[in-house]
Amino acid sequence: MDAAQYEVYAIKYAHHDRTARQNFIGGDTHDGPMPLDYFVWVVRNDERTVIVDTGFDRAMAQRRGRTIVRPVEEGLARLGIDPGRVADVVLTHLHYDHAGNHDLFPRARFHVQEREMAFCTGRCMCHREIRQPFAAEDVKAMVDRLFEDRVRFREPEDALAPGLTLRHVGGHSDGLQVLRVATRRGWIVLASDAAHYYANIGRGLAYPIVFNLGDLFDGYRTLRRLADSDDHIIPGHDPQVLSLYPPAAADTAGWIVRVDLPPSGSPTY
Repeated sequence: MDAAQYEVYAIKYAHHDRTARQNFIGGDTHDGPMPLDYFVWVVRNDERTVIVDTGFDRAMAQRRGRTIVRPVEEGLARLGIDPGRVADVVLTHLHYDHAGNHDLFPRARFHVQEREMAFCTGRCMCHREIRQPFAAEDVKAMVDRLFEDRVRFREPEDALAPGLTLRHVGGHSDGLQVLRVATRRGWIVLASDAAHYYANIGRGLAYPIVFNLGDLFDGYRTLRRLADSDDHIIPGHDPQVLSLYPPAAADTAGWIVRVDLPPSGSPTY
């Protein structure tokens, strides 16, 4: 494989049943079941393996009313990845469902936007509604890693490695970053929570948890500018990802898929 191209895997680790009216500011006149899936992502080639986000554990799932379907470490093991040997973890932001499992990557460097760290330790956390998606233990863990010299603060637009670029977009969380990845089918973007669902971009709708609405909508334009097409944007929580993309292996259907390969069709909005 070209050292500047990567395989990219989406690993589902948890699920939450909900309806469409809960997923968009202003609700949805076509209300019906619209669950959330929770993912972590693996970006790898012959030169390096990068984990994108770390998910949450069973204790956090119970506290937040979510369902763990397979722990993050099980998905990584299925791909032959030992978390204890992972050198680099990108945290798109520090909400509880992206920055948990504190002890899973004991040797890793964590790549985060400085703006996100300042946000979740600053005055905005005085407001209960803004701090609700964060977990204090996750923020404390990041401070511990900082003092262990295991945090790398990234620039708003920053090259992580050949073929891997981080881009600050904000919106959902003030320091949210996305990852642009070179693959055999072109440039894809792991949007994380810059777009929870395909419908966010396809219909111009905002997810209800948002810090800056203007930045969120600007982020949709940024995603389209960074990706080779809308089919190259991978949303952060849409169950359709698992049906549109091929499984990593015969036994990973509905669990682990390859998003660096072309999708089998188009999403519904």
